[in-house]
Amino acid sequence: MTLYFKNRQIVVPGELLAEGGYKPGEGTFREGNCIYSSVVGLVEAKGKIVQVVAFEGAYIPKVGDVVIGKVIDVKMTSWRIDINSPYQATMHPVNIFERRTDPLKEDLRRYFDVGDTLVAKIMAFDRTRAPLLTTKERGLGKLQGGYLVNILPTKIPRLIGRKGSMINMIKKETGCQIVIGQNGVVWVSGKSFEDEERVIKAIRQIEREAHTSGLTDRVRELIHK
Repeated sequence: MTLYFKNRQIVVPGELLAEGGYKPGEGTFREGNCIYSSVVGLVEAKGKIVQVVAFEGAYIPKVGDVVIGKVIDVKMTSWRIDINSPYQATMHPVNIFERRTDPLKEDLRRYFDVGDTLVAKIMAFDRTRAPLLTTKERGLGKLQGGYLVNILPTKIPRLIGRKGSMINMIKKETGCQIVIGQNGVVWVSGKSFEDEERVIKAIRQIEREAHTSGLTDRVRELIHK
């Protein structure tokens, strides 16, 4: 078993990453006994799994992901939601209520209307139909006010940091509420525009410098300027 890289090294498509008993993760593929990169990004080994975090790429829904989306259409029995993906999502009343609804008697716009911003969870997706969303769990539902920031979905893990270290630091230093969608959409709400602006600048810096070391200290310094 041999690794041909150092963790957090930049690799390109087709580059040999590992040989032997390693398993291919995201951003990689296997040929014979070897694992190669399929994208441009940062490579790392987690146990026996080799994966590459791509620098760019569209968001592909995954069951269990928390996403932030905007309602773009309200039909008689469902909402259609833009989740910053090639796939538009759908949500039905049964996925937000514990009770049944009568589409002939209830107007779904009473609950979520076109333009509303939601934080929801992907409960089903198989690429043959639209991703299905739910807001039944705690912390999900309509977001009021605040600002939306779009970043590359591949940079979301760096924004969160190990065990939430980066995002928790930003929340503590700015006092802002921050909700992160795995689809690359971030909601920011603070007591003042200045606090929100500091968070947005920090997010932009993380997006630009996600592949560099010492980033947490530089972000903290930016926040305090």
